[in-house]
Amino acid sequence: MKWKVLTSEYLIKAPWAVLRRDKCEMPNGHVVPEYYVLEYPNWVNIVALTKDNQVILVKQYRHGAGIESLEIPGGVIDEGEDAETAARREMLEETGYTFDQMEKIVELYPNPATSTNITTTFVARGGVKIREQALDDQEEIEVFLVSIDETKKLLKENKIPQALHAAALFYALY
Repeated sequence: MKWKVLTSEYLIKAPWAVLRRDKCEMPNGHVVPEYYVLEYPNWVNIVALTKDNQVILVKQYRHGAGIESLEIPGGVIDEGEDAETAARREMLEETGYTFDQMEKIVELYPNPATSTNITTTFVARGGVKIREQALDDQEEIEVFLVSIDETKKLLKENKIPQALHAAALFYALY
């Protein structure tokens, strides 16, 4: 049952960090005086397959965890953009690939307890590289082509540490 928001106050409003403090009343009447919510934009993840059925993986540094992370491509859905358009844009920017088919397979909440965003996951098929990467200033992304069997092995060996990316690959490959 939904909580009633009694008050809401923004503590931080920055481009990549929006933190809100809510005072809420639960259906049983209990008042939660401080509940913190992170407002993030929605984003997309893409399980991308080339024309010859190779999985496109990327490796990049993730400062929050302090690790180099093997992942699937993805990124933020820009304001006014639909999820498929964002997925196609992110694939072209991060990998230089374009795709014949783009199929939405699942929508997941990264952390519904404290975050507002949804991640939409696509399977892209028929990928062809048409240009070089066009990365943002804070992106350094290395692209890898991996067989489906090798990708499954990487999953089983816990070599893809980003939870939503591992989930997307399980949805798409199993």
